[in-house]
Amino acid sequence: MPDETFQKNKPHSTNENTFYSNEDKSGSAQRKIYAIPISEIDTFPKHPFHVKEDEDMKALVDSIRMNGVLTPAAVRKKEDGRYELLSGHRRKRACEIAGLSTLPCKIVELNHDEAVIFMVDSNLQRTEILPSEKAFSYKMRLDAMKRQGKRTDLTSNPVGRKLQEVESAGIIGVETGDSQTQVRRYIRLTRLIPSLLRMVDEKKIALRPAVELSYLPREWQEVVVAAVHYQKRTPSHAQAKELRKLAESSSLTRELVYQLLGEKKPNQKDRIILKTDTIRTYLPKDLPASQREEYIIKALDHYGKYRARRERAKHAR
Repeated sequence: MPDETFQKNKPHSTNENTFYSNEDKSGSAQRKIYAIPISEIDTFPKHPFHVKEDEDMKALVDSIRMNGVLTPAAVRKKEDGRYELLSGHRRKRACEIAGLSTLPCKIVELNHDEAVIFMVDSNLQRTEILPSEKAFSYKMRLDAMKRQGKRTDLTSNPVGRKLQEVESAGIIGVETGDSQTQVRRYIRLTRLIPSLLRMVDEKKIALRPAVELSYLPREWQEVVVAAVHYQKRTPSHAQAKELRKLAESSSLTRELVYQLLGEKKPNQKDRIILKTDTIRTYLPKDLPASQREEYIIKALDHYGKYRARRERAKHAR
């Protein structure tokens, strides 16, 4: 059972003061904050947002150790008596790292589809969101809105007719700042295999070519990944469109995939790759790896000046 008595500034104590949060500025409703055992809180099913244990997490852990959890999480009660976490996955993990056994939470009463929308909207407030996070969260929200059917508070339609997919994408766009087209592009990313989607998150493949690749069958996406690693090049928008066109006409072959990705993109600069084994004999043995680039540039500069002097001497004869 949750403990209603949560003390805001003492994270290890849960039995002195009751803490309330205002539901709205009018003060018409107040909701209690419960200190719920972390062991009774489950992650939201298929939660699309990553919880990274990075520097930001370390700072959050330090803050919680010093000040407690300043913003309560939100959960809903499940039929089995446990709780489903809607917002506060990073706070929950930070509390675990900090060694706390409870998490301050608001308990909200929502059905599954309402919970999906609440979860997505709460997490979209993050400052940094990966394309994959947008993709799956938009998809979950879209599916929930379509299942809801008549929801005039979401459609602003007095007739309350069932939402169409295009309309739903437009509503998500208005609420998130992305256009309807952009929302649908992000949702297409959910059709990518994990290795390609990871390249999008790592900014190795842009959104538009990634959308085109999402129309390829899974087996051809895997061939593209292999070709990317082999050619050391990712497809441009035009190349991705061509791959999709060839796949849809059943004309795509492994040779064509490798050939297309082997072509230099218009905005792609030539790269020079220096193999360590090749240049090792020219570098001082005690030269740190971090200083190799600077050493090579200085050596090339010195050699360039030497060649310039030889050219001047040659024309002076």
